[in-house]
Amino acid sequence: MSEKAGKERTKVFGRGAHECKLCGRKQGLVRRYSIYFCRQCFREWASKLGFKKLN
Repeated sequence: MSEKAGKERTKVFGRGAHECKLCGRKQGLVRRYSIYFCRQCFREWASKLGFKKLN
């Protein structure tokens, strides 16, 4: 039996391999410091995580 006919493989490399911890989006991830939030969720939670907005 070939691998394609059997089970689905999980993505290991590339942009689709990681997703947002909160909403599950795969685009626009903030991966620095192992945060793994999409940019929209990061903007909501950044102040609670201790980040400060600069000019």
